[in-house]
Amino acid sequence: MSPAANDWMPLVFMGLMGLALLIYVVLDGYDLGVGMLMAGAPDAHKDRMVASIGPFWDANETWLVLGVGILLIAFPKAHGPILQALYLPVAVMLLGLMLRGVAFDFRVKVQAQWKPLWNRAFMAGSLLASMAQGWMLGRYISGFAEGFAYTLFAAVIALALSAAYALLGAGWLLMKTEGELQARALRSAKRVWPAVVLGLALISLATPWISPTVRARWFALPELIALLPIPLISVLALLALRALLNSHRVLGKLCWLPFALTVLVMLLGFFGLAYSLYPFVMMDRMTIWQAAAAPKSLQFILVGCAITVPVILAYTVFAYRVFWGKAGDLRYG
Repeated sequence: MSPAANDWMPLVFMGLMGLALLIYVVLDGYDLGVGMLMAGAPDAHKDRMVASIGPFWDANETWLVLGVGILLIAFPKAHGPILQALYLPVAVMLLGLMLRGVAFDFRVKVQAQWKPLWNRAFMAGSLLASMAQGWMLGRYISGFAEGFAYTLFAAVIALALSAAYALLGAGWLLMKTEGELQARALRSAKRVWPAVVLGLALISLATPWISPTVRARWFALPELIALLPIPLISVLALLALRALLNSHRVLGKLCWLPFALTVLVMLLGFFGLAYSLYPFVMMDRMTIWQAAAAPKSLQFILVGCAITVPVILAYTVFAYRVFWGKAGDLRYG
């Protein structure tokens, strides 16, 4: 295989892994957010909230499996140190996801007196998974450095990501529901919006402070000028989102726009993160090419991804197309 192929194939797999995790954060993010927003909702609303994510939530997690799978097989020198450093939060995340999966079925199949218990389990699983994912992201960005400042940084990201998921969930409910539940989702979005803005502001200030590499990238010229559209568009999107939440049209034809604006902010954050981390798989420790598998192995894996990724993408699009529209009553086959 040519030296040029050795250079571009690790980039392809890094791009595929990033794409899979981005899709996961958006898709599973909103259903984790819906799970957290069930707290305090009436039982009838809880059923409709679960119904709004019922056809999608299990398939959404496929993208997490794909992203982690690419890390395991395409970057074998990195997955060991990464998963070893994240062993506890990964276990917490898996516990939360399993708790959600069990509660999803049990909450409607048990006797009535046990239903509140499984509702709480569903909400707790959503919160655990969200917080664990934010903690892992914070630890990853800091290069798994030890110390109080890095621990605090991870905690802030855990809270900020959970708030962002809740905002996504509120936007999803604005699209998928009507009446009193839709109005409740609007109130939830208004409550969560300040936490998202505060979290993003703190992360933007703290990230260059804890990482000299990121600081050098963000504030060097001409890179600084090229990066300015990311924070500027993010601020404009967040302000537009807040203004939209004060409009009655968000309960009508523009019910999709809060969700779209939140996704835009998360997409811009992803691009900023990708720029900050490149070319490292582990910040300041291991580059993409150092962590990559042998070229022959990557070539073989690439054939599998060329088949698997389009199939998963097609299934995802098909599922959302079939079950699009306002959520109906919850039914289990």
